[in-house]
Amino acid sequence: MTFRTTPRPASRAGSQGCAGRRLDLTAAVAGALLVIVAAVVGTVIERADGSLHVNWPPLYASWFPHLGPGTPAALVVAVVVIVHGPPLAARLPWRRLVLAGWAAGMAWTGALALIDGWRTGIAGRLTTAYEYLTVIRRFDDLGPALRGFTQHILDNAPDHWPAHVAGHPPAAVLTFVGLDRIGLGGGGWAGIWCITVGTSAVAAVLIALRALTDEPTARRAAPFLVLAPAAVWVGTSADGYFAAVAAWSLALLALAATRRTRHPAAAALVCGLLFGLTCYLSYGLTLIALIAAAILLLTRTVRPVPLVAAGAAVVAAAFSLAGFSWWEGYHLLVERYYQGAAAVRPYAYWVWGNLACTVLITGLATVAGLRRVLGAAPAALRGLRPSAGPLRSPSDRLVVLVLAVLLALLAADLSGMSKAETERIWLPFAVWLPTACAMLPAARRCPWLTAQAVLALLVNHLLYTGW
Repeated sequence: MTFRTTPRPASRAGSQGCAGRRLDLTAAVAGALLVIVAAVVGTVIERADGSLHVNWPPLYASWFPHLGPGTPAALVVAVVVIVHGPPLAARLPWRRLVLAGWAAGMAWTGALALIDGWRTGIAGRLTTAYEYLTVIRRFDDLGPALRGFTQHILDNAPDHWPAHVAGHPPAAVLTFVGLDRIGLGGGGWAGIWCITVGTSAVAAVLIALRALTDEPTARRAAPFLVLAPAAVWVGTSADGYFAAVAAWSLALLALAATRRTRHPAAAALVCGLLFGLTCYLSYGLTLIALIAAAILLLTRTVRPVPLVAAGAAVVAAAFSLAGFSWWEGYHLLVERYYQGAAAVRPYAYWVWGNLACTVLITGLATVAGLRRVLGAAPAALRGLRPSAGPLRSPSDRLVVLVLAVLLALLAADLSGMSKAETERIWLPFAVWLPTACAMLPAARRCPWLTAQAVLALLVNHLLYTGW
């Protein structure tokens, strides 16, 4: 007598699959509860003493239900990506997929921005009293402006810089000075620049993911990178542009380290130039080095390091010779930081309220993906031991990459230099986290993509975001 034994493993696999899906849903519910608790507790604190300095905690936003000219386009883009995104990502030729991801991200981000209208959503974002475009004329004589840059950082300094200019090294404002010099001045061109360059981070992350894991993993992640709720802020703040510069730096490092390019030396040098630029766009983005270290660890090579260091040194030398000291600027920024709202914003709230912001900018699907990443972390980390040899499993390599991003976020959070407004400040890290969605089961991709799109649409239609 013979017995059929094949159904038993299949049944067990199905049971494990159901359990995994339940855990994914539990993680997403926990993420949603974190946001709700942060909103309720934050509202109580803000009404009691106003110490949070935000109108709709944990976001820097105000309650403002509205529709706009971008509403129909945003709905169409969301439906197209949800329905056609996964199959297109699976079958498009690779180069077309990368370009399509960038184009779709640009369409999604632009449509979300236009929900607030052209003027409010795009053209006026970088022209407020806090922003870069208000000081363009002070850079007509570039040499003295750079040499005296640090003299205007403190809030009590004569002719002190607006908050965002003071809060960043001069490469940030010089970007918009450069646009103005070539005839692309004003808020409209600045907004178009941030949307166009910022959404290229989708392409950069796809390229890095393919080099570090494999092509199927990158293809599975592509629709989630496009529909990430972070697009709400990528299109309305310069931090989206910073995120793209950092992402391309890491993508080029991945290509150089894996030698997935014909010119690995050139890729390493340009990586260094972009990493240097990243550090002179935002002080806090030096933490990108943690992700770069993970890339070198995954590829088990330090070959690109000398050229990366040389490229970064070129940028640092250029600014130093122009008269700007990065370290002096950083120390003055810390002092300026505590001259403002940071002096009263409670660390005890923001150290976990920032995590609620991260849920909002990365989405509930990302929370579910991160649940799978953390579950697989022990095995992946054991594989990093020198005696274990290189990690061969694409999923393990993805786990290590995402863990490095989480480590960078944790360092930023614990530093106390990111109390509030992390929905824009952490964009350079947030654009990498949706890669965790590649670990979600194929049968559930459309529902999870829907959750991503709905969250972004709700935020942009119910709130007026400050950035």
